[in-house]
Amino acid sequence: MKFAIVPVTPFQQNCSILVDEASGKAAVVDPGGDLERVLEALGRTGASLEKILLTHGHLDHCAGAAELRRRTGAPIEGPQREDRFWIEQLPRAAAQHGFPPAEAFEPDRWLEEGDTVTVGGAELQVRHCPGHTPGHVVFFSPQERVAIVGDVLFAGSIGRTDFPRGDHAALLRSITQKLWPLGGDVAFVPGHGPVSTFGEERESNPFVSDAALAGE
Repeated sequence: MKFAIVPVTPFQQNCSILVDEASGKAAVVDPGGDLERVLEALGRTGASLEKILLTHGHLDHCAGAAELRRRTGAPIEGPQREDRFWIEQLPRAAAQHGFPPAEAFEPDRWLEEGDTVTVGGAELQVRHCPGHTPGHVVFFSPQERVAIVGDVLFAGSIGRTDFPRGDHAALLRSITQKLWPLGGDVAFVPGHGPVSTFGEERESNPFVSDAALAGE
């Protein structure tokens, strides 16, 4: 599987394109906007879009999802249904933040802990990781040892929990109980900023390193 990252929106959100090279099928993860750039990057891969995957319902991660579905016919899978209230607020949020108009939508499939999603012949495991939002999910490829974690974890930081229904304790549990057990060798694509590994964050992240958590 190939991975490409396309930063989108004024928030420089990492929209990811996943390509299963064996089948020539692709998924776009978190199309928050700038769809022409996303589609151009997709075109360069030579793959056909099979589905749209969403980690959570915040504006910069999913504001372009409904339009991308309408333009390509690709179904939307994710997030977990507890983020419905965020998706319903997209039109208002877009206006408040100066984004192009965005529409609320219903995903074709809500995701739950333990689900799997496929991209061509490749399979991604779904982890429900609340805290940043209540319905946040993470996509993990055991074969590639890569996770797409949205705004749960960043290189050197963690997701904000000061939004409605954010929960700092739940976020820490999501990271330590859902992500760390996947293995320190796992590379992750965060919602913003550079790629890192779980092992590096356990060593040096000032919020969730083993040393930081031991000192709580």
